[in-house]
Amino acid sequence: MKISSIIIILSMLTFATQAQDLERSRPSDWKGMVFGGRFMDRFLPMPNTDKLRSNVWGTKEVKPRFIDNGIEDAEWSYWGGNIQVDDDGKYHLFVCRWREDDPKGHMAWPRSEVVHAVSYASVGPYKVKDVIGPGHNPEIQQLKNGGYFLYVHKFSENNYYYADNLNGPWEKRAFVYDTRERPILDHISNNTFAKREDGSMLMVGRGGEVWISKTGLPPYHQISSTSIYPPYEGRYEDPVVWKTNIQYHLVVNDWLGRIAYYMRSKDGIHWKLDKGEAYLPGIAKHKNGEIEDWYKFERIKVLQDSYGRAYQANFAVADTIKKQDKRKDHHSSKNISIPMTVGRLIELVDSNKIDKNTSEIKLLVKAEQDFNPHKDIHFKSLRFGASEEVDFGRGSKLIKKEKRGKDLLLTFNGSGNGITEANFVAKLLGKTKKGTLLFGFARLPWLSYVEPVLSSKYPEFTLHSKNCISTIEIENFGQVASTTSKVIIEYLEQGQWKVYQTKEIPSLQPYEKIMLTLLGKKIGNRNTAVEVKVTILSKNQAPVLLEGKIVVR
Repeated sequence: MKISSIIIILSMLTFATQAQDLERSRPSDWKGMVFGGRFMDRFLPMPNTDKLRSNVWGTKEVKPRFIDNGIEDAEWSYWGGNIQVDDDGKYHLFVCRWREDDPKGHMAWPRSEVVHAVSYASVGPYKVKDVIGPGHNPEIQQLKNGGYFLYVHKFSENNYYYADNLNGPWEKRAFVYDTRERPILDHISNNTFAKREDGSMLMVGRGGEVWISKTGLPPYHQISSTSIYPPYEGRYEDPVVWKTNIQYHLVVNDWLGRIAYYMRSKDGIHWKLDKGEAYLPGIAKHKNGEIEDWYKFERIKVLQDSYGRAYQANFAVADTIKKQDKRKDHHSSKNISIPMTVGRLIELVDSNKIDKNTSEIKLLVKAEQDFNPHKDIHFKSLRFGASEEVDFGRGSKLIKKEKRGKDLLLTFNGSGNGITEANFVAKLLGKTKKGTLLFGFARLPWLSYVEPVLSSKYPEFTLHSKNCISTIEIENFGQVASTTSKVIIEYLEQGQWKVYQTKEIPSLQPYEKIMLTLLGKKIGNRNTAVEVKVTILSKNQAPVLLEGKIVVR
């Protein structure tokens, strides 16, 4: 082989090893989106552009910048973390860090520690108050008992920290996972959490699995067996989930493609993908239009108001490819804050279902301290209906407006709204008179948003003479009691699905479980694997399917 050929091959191998991005083509059905259709359109310019500095670490693309945005210094590299606000209005950021002068540079992150930093402004500057302990990619949530649960990722063990208040002391505890016989779709890490109405906690794992905990503390019980992530090719990680008074939200990042996706859900279990980018490099803008062009945006977390609305995003950012960030060089990473436009408080006035016969739709837009619907709205820009319509400039048009005290009643025509059975909320989209984004989501009054969540484990089959006895555990992970339902167990024989048995499931209270016994004909042979399918049919929830192989005993 020629020397030149060897050099080319080595160069290709080096590129493959160090490559940290891959250009992804955008789906064709994203074309034609209007301003406000993408989640990314909600990011606002960063404050304090009069205090920019250039005598700091980083490539020229991230200078000048306001170093007091988030947290950074010359001694440490920072990553991840989210914020809690206390009763005194102080902001508490729990973030991880490692020494910038570590011999491994950025790749020293597995030895990171979690620190507690504080600020009197949501964007920063944050100053480290104390060290919590070892861990990476932290996320803190307040529990219904008033205490705090601080999840961390660590390669060698699964841990979390617990404290009665934000200032500690923090107790290190083991994190317990109950997979309930379901596959882990990626290694267990980078978990994210959202509190449900009854104080229980929903968790989404790195692989897109959904888990539930009644108390918010482990054990967490896995209820999904497939990923909830977008149907596109991607190296997904860093999910963040949060809940507003309207719905659940999720953003997940394709780290290799450097593009993130935005999803919404009625219950946190069944998810709907919204079109358009959730975020990309280039979103860190100053009021003068200048961009802090960070190479990496990862580990998004959101700061929420009393309605659950995200009004600030925090990111881990790096100025170069991670492997090129060496010790004692001019590269590093930090946590930054980017303000966000919040969705306005809106609600449908009529409880009648919107369909093809609906002639008018009445929508109440509520006034807030920073928002006067009578004076601030550019009315000709408004569209209302399904996201699939308004995000592309379509939807129902405004035909009338009326005062309701400080609030405003808007009447839209019924045509073109696009609301179908696939929608669980409707969206208002437009602009303010200043040309800024105006949007809001409204629940559909004819739908129930808190429902039972029946979930089964795999059945167990035991051969007895010519018959087979099967037992199956079913639990209600919902927040309300279920109605009488039924479970159907099928098995695969010679390429065809056959019904083994159908059994009634009695009403189950929230978090109640039951073991059902079913008697049917003999299937398979002892100690052989059989492909089975379990379907739960309930009036209050979508059909639940569990499919896989089990061994007959």
